[in-house]
Amino acid sequence: MNFYLLRGRLFRGFWLFDCHLLLSLTQRRSPTFYLTGNKNVTNNTQSSSLSHVFTQMNVTLFDPSCKKSEGLPQSQRLGVDSVAQMDAAFLNKFPSQCTLSKSMKKMRFEIVAICGFVLGAWAIPLHADSDAIVSKPFGKTTAGEPITLYTLTNDKGMSVSLMDYGATVVNLLVSDRTGKLDDIALGFESAEPYFTKSPYFGATIGRYGNRIAKGTFQLNGEAYHIPTNNNGNSLHGGDIGFDKHMWKAETIGTTPPAIRFTRTSPDGEEGYPGSLDVAVTFTLTDKNQLRISYKATTDKPTVLNLTNHTYFNLAGAGNGTVLGQVMTIHAKAITPVDSLLIPTGKIQEVEGTPWDFRKGKAIGTDIQATGGNPIGYDHNFVLDKGATYAAQVYEPASGRLMTVTTDQPGLQFYSGNFLDGTLTGKGGKVYPQYSAFCLESQHFPDSPNHANFPSTVLKPGDVYKSTTTYSFENK
Repeated sequence: MNFYLLRGRLFRGFWLFDCHLLLSLTQRRSPTFYLTGNKNVTNNTQSSSLSHVFTQMNVTLFDPSCKKSEGLPQSQRLGVDSVAQMDAAFLNKFPSQCTLSKSMKKMRFEIVAICGFVLGAWAIPLHADSDAIVSKPFGKTTAGEPITLYTLTNDKGMSVSLMDYGATVVNLLVSDRTGKLDDIALGFESAEPYFTKSPYFGATIGRYGNRIAKGTFQLNGEAYHIPTNNNGNSLHGGDIGFDKHMWKAETIGTTPPAIRFTRTSPDGEEGYPGSLDVAVTFTLTDKNQLRISYKATTDKPTVLNLTNHTYFNLAGAGNGTVLGQVMTIHAKAITPVDSLLIPTGKIQEVEGTPWDFRKGKAIGTDIQATGGNPIGYDHNFVLDKGATYAAQVYEPASGRLMTVTTDQPGLQFYSGNFLDGTLTGKGGKVYPQYSAFCLESQHFPDSPNHANFPSTVLKPGDVYKSTTTYSFENK
């Protein structure tokens, strides 16, 4: 357990105990406290209560010269031979009957109570601020701007680290069925490789996630042209998408820990119309849920499709392929694509095809039958309305189970086809083909060019809102 978390919990325990003690000291009749066995304890309600508090907290006070229990049950004895380091001067003041005078008792416990109360009050916010969210430098951009890495940790030890460059998930530590933590998100150990080598590892994607055919779309009768950075098409916002910009970070809560990244995408950025104010909030709950919430407004009509591009390997980043991990997707249909991964405009049923994951199967079961160059899954699934969850992935060896819920109509399942072993990530581990999968909640690819797809148009006065949650447990 993190040292600060342990210290915070320890002093919080003393603080709660001292609240009880201070309350008893304010009573009209001062209680008689016995530090070792004395049958009078059982006849004093307040002292008996104190004995219970000491017993529950494993706190022991004793006089080494007193060995008699005088008939007290073991559960109520406060005197044991285990704290030889106790203040000798204090012990010398004990009478031979193993009791304290009322004046000495009251003074002693008032001092302990007040000191403990102060320490506890100091420690509680320390735990929240110092442990729930911590930050550290993580390099600089090519323009010399400092990059910061923020780590959110919940009470169960799960943590997520995010940097303000690209509002990017860098680390995601999740326990297996034995309690062992592993980083299950692919990425790099420093910021620099993200500038030129990253295939969108962990990044916030925008303005338009996925592809727009030929980098062209029409909006209100006007044609817009955006950079074509992927086989003559536009991918993930163009040459300099949201993943390649600095975001402003703001801590918005510690119980649960949450951080918000914001930026303004100016009118005309990458060819998109309208000045767009966008916020992405990452929250880590004590239920081991990573919740990503998006919000955006515009001053002109524009198109918008935000998502997150974390590469998951539930066995741990760099620990083999994901082909044996069991995927379930609640989707009866996909949007089929051409050879350049542009949707044809049709909605295709998955029954009897390699894309049928409704009953759950290993990712590698039918992957060779998907075709493509390279072979693998890189398709938008049309999510079933009203389903309990969008997708679920289970890793048998570790027991990790990830569940995805979202309010978006589509989910892009990508099986890491373009990873080829040329990237070396965290811990010096190489990322070969199929060493991760992505589950990107979204509207459909190329929606601006298909009237039958759900609209991605955002108008002035409207507020774009969306939430996707990745939940983790073991089985």
